[in-house]
Amino acid sequence: METKKLYFLRKISSLRYLPRWVVFALDMIITFFSFLIVYFVCLRPFAQSLGNYFSSNLDTVGFFPDVWIVLIIQAVSFFIFKTYAGILRYSAYVDLFKLFLSVLFTMGGLFFVHILSNKIDAFPPTFLIVEILLFSLLNIVLLFSLRLFVKTFFEQIRLENGILLRTENIMIYGAGKGGVAIAKSLKAEHSNYQIVGFIDEKADNHLQILGAKVFSLPNALKVIAKKNVKKIIISPLKMQAPNVVEVIDVFLEKGITILTTSNFSEYNAETSSVDVRSIQKIEIQDLLERKEISIDKSEISKDLFEKVVLITGSAGSIGSEIARQVCSFNPKLLIVLDQSETALFEIKNEIKQLFPKVNFLPFLGDVRNKERMEYVISEYKPDVIYHAAAYKHVPMLEDNPVEAIQTNVLGTKNMADLAVKYKVKKFVMISTDKAVNPANIMGASKRIAEIYVQSYFRKISQKENNSTNFITTRFGNVLGSNGSVIPIFKRQIEEGGPVKVTHPEIIRYFMTIPEACNLVLEAGTLGKGGEIFIFDMGTPVKIDDLAKKMIRLAGFTPNVDIMIEYTGLRPGEKLYEELLNMKEITKETSHKKIMIATVQEYDYDVVSKQIDELIDLSFSFKDFLIVQKMKQIVPEFKSKNSLYESLDK
Repeated sequence: METKKLYFLRKISSLRYLPRWVVFALDMIITFFSFLIVYFVCLRPFAQSLGNYFSSNLDTVGFFPDVWIVLIIQAVSFFIFKTYAGILRYSAYVDLFKLFLSVLFTMGGLFFVHILSNKIDAFPPTFLIVEILLFSLLNIVLLFSLRLFVKTFFEQIRLENGILLRTENIMIYGAGKGGVAIAKSLKAEHSNYQIVGFIDEKADNHLQILGAKVFSLPNALKVIAKKNVKKIIISPLKMQAPNVVEVIDVFLEKGITILTTSNFSEYNAETSSVDVRSIQKIEIQDLLERKEISIDKSEISKDLFEKVVLITGSAGSIGSEIARQVCSFNPKLLIVLDQSETALFEIKNEIKQLFPKVNFLPFLGDVRNKERMEYVISEYKPDVIYHAAAYKHVPMLEDNPVEAIQTNVLGTKNMADLAVKYKVKKFVMISTDKAVNPANIMGASKRIAEIYVQSYFRKISQKENNSTNFITTRFGNVLGSNGSVIPIFKRQIEEGGPVKVTHPEIIRYFMTIPEACNLVLEAGTLGKGGEIFIFDMGTPVKIDDLAKKMIRLAGFTPNVDIMIEYTGLRPGEKLYEELLNMKEITKETSHKKIMIATVQEYDYDVVSKQIDELIDLSFSFKDFLIVQKMKQIVPEFKSKNSLYESLDK
């Protein structure tokens, strides 16, 4: 018996919503019977009491012309207000409002017919005023009653038989339009979800939404334990709240899986719903992302619209995002340059798909090859160069200083020299916070590249015919970039651990790739030449806390299900990164997240000679001599956890 009941309930609950034409047909049938009842049941006794004039019109012969007029006007109003477009079992106040407008439209049409019949003698009396009013009232009551019945029927099946249907109790954090939209969508598409309540800081103990109570956070924690809630869906609007990370931490401590919808732009105002396919487990990036930054797109457009733009390292995480953002400003030609053929092929296909109207050129080449770079610059004459090509992995470059010099220093020198030779208007170099008081080969190589670009600009700016402005941007780690810690931790968690953290006290700044590239474009617009722009990186993140949070987000308990292993600092690694040298101070800009670092100035004639010597040394492949020369150029370069520490003594 129980099996048959279970089968029946599942069949009923799994029924899809009715086609629109069926809903329309049902509404038309209700309209017909509403008029029928009013015409023969309500009006006949009333009209007879008024005399033969009215009662003579209330016969079967007069009914059919009248009902056709009613049905035609009502059908038109249904089409105008799309009352048939909603899902009956999820009807809400918006549906009642649409029905009210539809019936009001019909009532107005019938009044017009009534007035017309009185004005034209040849037109017989058709409708009584009381007849129109009674019909309109009864019709809206019956139309909404249909929706209320279907809604109540399905709600009862879900509420009373949740155990048989194996429903899963969930709560929604956020009682605003985002939370309500998610709730409606879940009821429409997920019969195995039972919403036991909403969570909101401004909870009213008496407030209910879609039959579920709204709880404050302390009361919600009691309900979570009592109802065995294992999942909480965070409204995307709540994801922007300043305290959302702390609230999520509370849920994670209780072993609750956190979900959110990835794209609230899919919110449908007509049906007040979201696409449930976008509801997924929350990612660590969602918790580290900051509020969306604002940039002056009109100023950036002046720099990029109908201009030739060259991006080096355009197949990397930063270069490819700069390419995507530049495409939105309709450049005359976008040249995406990289030495990795596979990665360049992928970004080529992506741009073709996402920006089919953008004129772009994928160019395979290495910034270390000056002749190849001269060809592309002389042939296409870019107005702007974004120089993102670089080697950036600290431990890898600690073992290969030759490659750090030939790519990060020689590559930058080649591009800078050619930019001046061919009068490129703007050259924007992507640097790193590791260039500040460098403790590793990677950071020192980027600092040397900064020194060359800045001193070169001061040299050429003394000439009247200089037309190239050099701008440098510094920022820290970007979320999800190639080789960053987050994808590494994610893979280690998927493999069952351990999650390897170098040191329990190590901290890092993080920024999303789109945010970093937005600021690069903005800084490129603000720059007049010679500046080093640094970005507001927010609050640094403790990597140990990051690892623990990622383990909890995956549904595990740190150091119980997944162990954390401390491996020790890697060669060249600091406990914390800096954005400024001790000797540097900052100046504000018109953008609150961008500052200008006032850095130590170098004489181009002196430093250029030293850099040329360093590049020559790199072709000798003698690592200690190379690093020793780097330390001469950058005296603040002190190696950490490295075999080159002996050179600092």
